[in-house]
Amino acid sequence: MKYFAKEYDVIVIGAGHAGIEAGLAAARLGTKVGVFTINMDWVGNMPCNPSIGGTSKGHLVREIDALGGEMGKAADANTLQSRILNLGKGPAVHSLRAQIDRRRYSEYMKHIMETQDNLEIVQAEIVDLTRTEDGKWQTVTMLEAIYHAKCVILATGTFLGGKIYVGDVSYDGGPDGMFASTKLAASLQKLGVSTRRFKTGTPSRVNRRSVDFTNLERQDGDERVVPFSFDGKYKPENKLPCYITYTNEETKKVILENIHRSPLYSGKIDGVGPRYCPSIEDKIVRFEEKQRHQLFIEPCGENTEEMYLQGMSSSLPEDVQLKFLRTIPGLENVQVMRTAYAIEYDCVDPLSLRATLEFKDFDGLYGAGQFNGSSGYEEAAAQGLVAGINAAQKILGKEPLILDRASSYIGTLIDDLVTKGCSDPYRMMTSRSEYRLILRQDNADIRLTEYGYKVGLVSEEKWQRLQTKLQLIEKEKQRVSAVSVPPSEALNTVLVSRGTSALTTGCRLVELLKRPQLDYECLKKFDKERPDLPFEIFEQVEISIKYEGYIKRQLAQVDEMRRLEVKKLDHIEDYTEITGLRMEAQEKLNKVRPANLGQASRISGVSPADISVLLIYLAKRK
Repeated sequence: MKYFAKEYDVIVIGAGHAGIEAGLAAARLGTKVGVFTINMDWVGNMPCNPSIGGTSKGHLVREIDALGGEMGKAADANTLQSRILNLGKGPAVHSLRAQIDRRRYSEYMKHIMETQDNLEIVQAEIVDLTRTEDGKWQTVTMLEAIYHAKCVILATGTFLGGKIYVGDVSYDGGPDGMFASTKLAASLQKLGVSTRRFKTGTPSRVNRRSVDFTNLERQDGDERVVPFSFDGKYKPENKLPCYITYTNEETKKVILENIHRSPLYSGKIDGVGPRYCPSIEDKIVRFEEKQRHQLFIEPCGENTEEMYLQGMSSSLPEDVQLKFLRTIPGLENVQVMRTAYAIEYDCVDPLSLRATLEFKDFDGLYGAGQFNGSSGYEEAAAQGLVAGINAAQKILGKEPLILDRASSYIGTLIDDLVTKGCSDPYRMMTSRSEYRLILRQDNADIRLTEYGYKVGLVSEEKWQRLQTKLQLIEKEKQRVSAVSVPPSEALNTVLVSRGTSALTTGCRLVELLKRPQLDYECLKKFDKERPDLPFEIFEQVEISIKYEGYIKRQLAQVDEMRRLEVKKLDHIEDYTEITGLRMEAQEKLNKVRPANLGQASRISGVSPADISVLLIYLAKRK
């Protein structure tokens, strides 16, 4: 028999990476929050790769931290190994990645939520979502408890309508042996929320003692360990190595001989899979000319022998998986502890969302994470943070937080989703941002801390630390512009050895730092007045000096973009009434309903000529 249990300001459905950040943000801003999870022991679970960060994803985590989110601190507290990727390239694509102790990470996040003021975490499956007569949202649990809220955030991950596939076997289920959320999927369809099917997968986990590491390439962490969080609360350490091995022609042969047994190729899976993270059978078929594929063997934790085979997700039958794994060097006698699988799930078309992540047609209903069509823990956490902030701001009667493309990768991620949509699981990449030179991971705090401070998630202490940092950066810029370095045999030896010209007269330090071959470190012994400053200060000064011209050019592009962003379009109800717009543009604009002209310009099918028509229309109205 149904009974009324409680009323919250905000209800969050799901306690994965999106649900955690959403719940914490809304609670920290002063609203009463209930977070519901199917299983309390899997809060913040990492059902796929036990790592956080990576190319562009490291940017997202640092941005989450700058705004006042939790993921960066949680990652630092539970790091097994830390590396910065792409160090051989420019600073725009340097990306921090950490191997994480997945069970300790889950315990950390669970405890953070348990001790957070204004937040209650409840183990219960939400099976029904409806609107009450007074405009509130009503949720009902499997045990028939009724909860009301002003706002609801859907952060269901891959549980919504989840279905597992391993060869010919398929069954309703969520990740890591959990059960699926099937009744809520039906309830959303009844409500009128249109969903579609996406698919993702995860590799096998194997027992460390069954792996022969003798001839494998060992991969250790960086000597200088960089934390995700700017707070410096936790000091991550390198504790365990990773290893690299490769598939071969025999692996390829086994997979191709059994490809007809894959549900991907037999037609059993309807969902669209991730373009940039294909299964091993997909790689073999799509890149048939490639002789081998790289495989990383990564630890899942300090207190477990499970190791994760990154790059080997599969939905082939269990016997075939074991057979092809044993063709790989180091895995000849491998014992599989968890079989790889594919999972198909329901998600929403993000074109139905505003930039706040609130549904356009359902007031007070928000989406976050894989429910919005994205993939990845970091993308999920970023959306959860924004959804949680905006749900709380709505309840408190305050302005929403909307990050534009020039402010952050978070802004780029959300703008891509709600403006362009996605036909397959969306993955963040540095190439998706046209402003990546100014959206570096190293300056995320400089870009975004002010937003978090104004909203109320960043403390006064953290804000003042940033002000001190900015002062030190400016002071050091002035110093290197004034300091002169005399020519010497020792200095010229360094300059020539690095492929740049020797000095014949004195030179300001700033001019030497402008040379691409030189850096602070190699000039250290010639800089007699060098102050004792943290590495991050020198890093900011050096990047600003080396890339000054490029940064100025990109900032000019940002100004032009923002000129269009201020021209609002949300008052236009029907674009078919605007003379001069092409039919395709009318159709796309009516579907997306862009908030401003800048957003309209990024919609696929809207041409520069259509933007000109809208500019003329706005000018006439004004």
